Amino acid sequence: MVNWQVTATTIYCDAVDADVTMMVYKDSSARCVGYKKYAESISKETAKALKKKAKKLGRELKCEGPECSRLIAYRDKLFAEEAAAKGS
Repeated sequence: MVNWQVTATTIYCDAVDADVTMMVYKDSSARCVGYKKYAESISKETAKALKKKAKKLGRELKCEGPECSRLIAYRDKLFAEEAAAKGS
């Protein structure tokens, strides 16, 4: 990944039982667009849908926020790949 500014991927997030897009920036900051929808500014409709899905699945659905293990793992993977490419 030579000279990149941002990279993104969409994954299935089992924490909210939905697809979310994660973005990692060159400065090593990262964010998940699902965080805004499912935690930061959750609407009544989204909260109701999450509650309904949780009941159906038999487990709690809750966004992990900025400390999400999936987001951190994706960011770390990208920077490890970049470091390995530079070392080659």
